[in-house]
Amino acid sequence: MWGNVGPRVAQLSPLERVRLRRVAVRYAAHGWEVTPGACLARSRFVCGRAGCPTVGCHPALQEWERAATADPARVATWWRSRPHGVLLPTGRAFDVLEVPAHLGRHVLDSVGTHPAGLGVRGPVLVTPTGRWMFLVRPGDPLRPELEHCFHVVRHGVGSWIAAPPTRLPEGPVRWAVAPEQARWQLPDSYLMQNVLVDALRATGVALPAELLPGHLPLPRRGW
Repeated sequence: MWGNVGPRVAQLSPLERVRLRRVAVRYAAHGWEVTPGACLARSRFVCGRAGCPTVGCHPALQEWERAATADPARVATWWRSRPHGVLLPTGRAFDVLEVPAHLGRHVLDSVGTHPAGLGVRGPVLVTPTGRWMFLVRPGDPLRPELEHCFHVVRHGVGSWIAAPPTRLPEGPVRWAVAPEQARWQLPDSYLMQNVLVDALRATGVALPAELLPGHLPLPRRGW
């Protein structure tokens, strides 16, 4: 993949390099597909593909969607030689609802006292630039109230997120609620979207009028 390209990637300690590999393997062992990210070199990312114009965090493999895997042995091989970022494709094991910091904290506080209990509690990660990512069950589109709200971004099929302990130029990605704390369980997407709608209105964001109860999407059962 790297050919003759020899980027000066970030100098990570042996412990940090081992941790990247170990955590990537752990995600895979729990059924979360993983793909290697470009390596951080000073303030930009390099993937080793000649002529790649992307300097932000991005997949190291051109066909990353096809290559992504939950096979721990395969995942381990990617991190043996280089300190790749750890990227998790979305729309497979989970979708992600991304919100700004002020909203993310409000939502997390609301989840702690939500009457649905474990139904809305799941892993939450935070980027060093202040974006909060709520992992939810995959496959459900955004509610109509949120579809055109620039405060909320849904990551589904064809997207990915950088997962801890990936380091960005601004600092490391971290878990606000680690998967282990959530017992690797994912909340229902529509229940979480209900919490988002309430949080947005509580912070003064204008949204379209609520839908009639009979038109609201229903939470999925099971899992």
